[in-house]
Amino acid sequence: MKKAALHNLGCKVNAYETEAMQQMLEEAGYEIVPFSQKADVYVINTCSVTNMADRKSRQMLHRAKKINPDAAVVAAGCYVQTSEAEARQDEAVDILIGNNQKAQLIHRLEAFFAGKESKENKSQEKAESLLDINGQPQTFEELPLSQTREHTRAFLKVQDGCNQFCSYCIIPYARGRVRSCKPETVLKQVRSLAENGCKEIVLTGIHLSSYGMDFGGSLLELIRLVHQAEGIERIRLGSLEPRVVTEDFAKALSELPKVCPHFHLSLQSGCDETLKRMNRKYTTEEYEASCNILRKYFTHPAITTDVIVGFPGETEEEFAKTKEFLQRIHFYEMHIFKYSVRKGTRAAVMEQQIPEEIKTKRSAELLTLADRMSAEFREYYVGKTQEVLFEEPVILEDREYYGGYNREYVRFVAKSEMPLDNCLRRGEVTGKLSDEILYMNCIQ
Repeated sequence: MKKAALHNLGCKVNAYETEAMQQMLEEAGYEIVPFSQKADVYVINTCSVTNMADRKSRQMLHRAKKINPDAAVVAAGCYVQTSEAEARQDEAVDILIGNNQKAQLIHRLEAFFAGKESKENKSQEKAESLLDINGQPQTFEELPLSQTREHTRAFLKVQDGCNQFCSYCIIPYARGRVRSCKPETVLKQVRSLAENGCKEIVLTGIHLSSYGMDFGGSLLELIRLVHQAEGIERIRLGSLEPRVVTEDFAKALSELPKVCPHFHLSLQSGCDETLKRMNRKYTTEEYEASCNILRKYFTHPAITTDVIVGFPGETEEEFAKTKEFLQRIHFYEMHIFKYSVRKGTRAAVMEQQIPEEIKTKRSAELLTLADRMSAEFREYYVGKTQEVLFEEPVILEDREYYGGYNREYVRFVAKSEMPLDNCLRRGEVTGKLSDEILYMNCIQ
């Protein structure tokens, strides 16, 4: 039996695709082993969102070849798509698989090993499955996933591609234009995951808000369909654009009890001048209106976001506007990123690039703010009754608990004499176990 190891870099969509490729390998008879072990096949699902991501992708490819020089090293995904010539020349890489071609994995491996056995492999060009992702319109590549390693929660890729072309982002060139998984296919996968014990579905995509625009559907229609699936207790949504949050959208979600009040609204900057340079398609006023709509229809919704500091041309005044805006919105969590130059984007050649030391200073300020706001958000639950989906035992300070999350994705632990794996339980929140974890007494 051949052995295979996989390594994922990048986003939740990549993570889903890596799990799907692992399932393909398992169904083809491969034994899955840790990436650090010797294997016959190494699959690296690469990332290209920053120059550093490219570098990490190359490092993992070389690491795989170093572990076993005779293995088939597969470079898959975004780095392959954006740096095709470089990947072709890399002696560590045996097989190239671009985006929208990952379903070809087993076929490409079979061809590779057949060539190796006939001793022709060394004289052949690299095996590859590559598309001009920005050429002819592509259809959504189905990579079915019937079970997940997390068991309790499954990320489900329902959309791919992006039409936004933000000035800092390479992803539209790596992933191509918007395309969506047909609703009936999504529902089939959801039911399969539910049959295998999954209770929570996270709908995700490269630009989830665009779901359905390629065939006349909508994200809301898909959510309503998934809501009908028996066995699924919770539905979460991946990152959303603020403009998708209208009165009708929020009201409809609030009427679907399985939908969790946990919303990641992409922001990037709290300054309109900076947003314009980023080619974001909204203003801070529109963004704030979306947050207010969510708070109108949901009690204490968890609103999270991403923020880039040190974008080209960001003055001290612009940064101050962003910081004030973040304080006013009061997020549950913020992911703070220092702007990183990405070759091939418009922002990479913009004037007034910000020195690294200024980026670091601004990042530190916002990280401190994020910690404070997150702690204040969690404090709300102390003394209240919450429903938590427990996942697995955890050891904290040499004590065993069961850990899980409430609907707003706040982490809780509880003690229990009975197993709580993949169980929903209600209980009173009695206090904090740490800055990021709350404790509750389960009502058995």
